[in-house]
Amino acid sequence: MSYAIDQDSESNEPKLTDHSYDGIQEYDNPMPGWWVWLFVGTVLFSGVYWLYFETGVPDRSIFDDYKSHQTSVMTKRFGKLGELKPDAQTILLYSSDPELEKWLAVGESTFLTNCASCHGIDGGGGIGPNLTDDHWKGVQSIGDIANVIKNGANNGAMPAWGTRFNHPNVLVLTSAYIASLRGTTPSNPKAPEGNVIGPWAAGDSTAPSSPAQPAN
Repeated sequence: MSYAIDQDSESNEPKLTDHSYDGIQEYDNPMPGWWVWLFVGTVLFSGVYWLYFETGVPDRSIFDDYKSHQTSVMTKRFGKLGELKPDAQTILLYSSDPELEKWLAVGESTFLTNCASCHGIDGGGGIGPNLTDDHWKGVQSIGDIANVIKNGANNGAMPAWGTRFNHPNVLVLTSAYIASLRGTTPSNPKAPEGNVIGPWAAGDSTAPSSPAQPAN
């Protein structure tokens, strides 16, 4: 796109700006009007955008939109499972049954996103305790894992995640994945903390027992 260069009426030469850099001058060419108004329009639009999306009104931010879509995807994804119960039998089933391994990947993804910063990407511990050995804090049975995740522990050092998941099944599958880490070999395991507990079993949890039926 081209536009006319302003010319000096007396010398019939293009106008130059008053400043000079190392003897180099530039033509005094005004910006096209359409560009100026486009710039003004974007500045005005940014104010409207900020007022609409960034003032804390619920369900308007991109984060709210993402959460809504994520919840919808999770609901469809878990449609065949129904709502899993966070009891010992269900958690043990999803932590150990090879046929349900694809669902355990949901728990792994949640763990890596929310838990690995404290417990290590392989569960070996860090700020939080090691999840791969037989020493556990606040956990006496496999069903207690869901209770700790949901309600938190250690006076808030372990935050409560019960209201942060987009679907109840995420709690169960995350608990199952954490249970599956027991007995694995992390790269840099933290020293044992807590008490030694027995092997995982389906009938030793304090959580209510109402096992869900897995989909084929």
